[in-house]
Amino acid sequence: MAHAERAALAEDLAALDDQQWAMPSLCGDWVVEEVVAHLTAAASIGRARWLISVVGARFDFDRHNDRRLAEHRGADPAETLERFRSIVTSTTAASGHTAAWLGEVIVHAQDIRRPLGLPRTPSVAACLEVARFFAARDFTVPSRSLIEGLRLEATDSAFATGSGPLVHGTTLALTMAMAGRHTYCDDLAGSGLPTLLSRCSPRKSAPRGED
Repeated sequence: MAHAERAALAEDLAALDDQQWAMPSLCGDWVVEEVVAHLTAAASIGRARWLISVVGARFDFDRHNDRRLAEHRGADPAETLERFRSIVTSTTAASGHTAAWLGEVIVHAQDIRRPLGLPRTPSVAACLEVARFFAARDFTVPSRSLIEGLRLEATDSAFATGSGPLVHGTTLALTMAMAGRHTYCDDLAGSGLPTLLSRCSPRKSAPRGED
């Protein structure tokens, strides 16, 4: 699923012009090209190198992410895209939590597509895997904490979790909201939405612990 979602994103990126590559994404202060470089970095570093990088950054994950992003960003968008294409089928990751790294691709792909108005969305099946993982624990994002005391139900899949005031919408919208993407709350409804909305806020750079 991660390979398929990377390949789909690569197709979308191939049609971008230089201005679009420089547009802000939904991921903090990062522009589109920086998000793509971050995705390349995340699929290029194993556990040992990740630990060395984090220790070298004195456990400042923003610094760690910025260093790895700079390492994998090309001299121009074309080179950045080529580097991303080279990891489409990568199985390298900083941990064995496969659903988390699938979530990395899905969330960051939408961080790019939403501001650019690109119509493609991840498969419902892939979103379902990530939604279940996000609902079960705080890992690279505080997803479980964001939905504590709420009932989430997807309108297009079997995803349902929690108890309390209801929040409903597509699996993708629920997944993105659990990742803290405030703008996706616009795609949701239910009596629990004001609570979820109050907990979501724009994030600086990437979720903690990524790549």
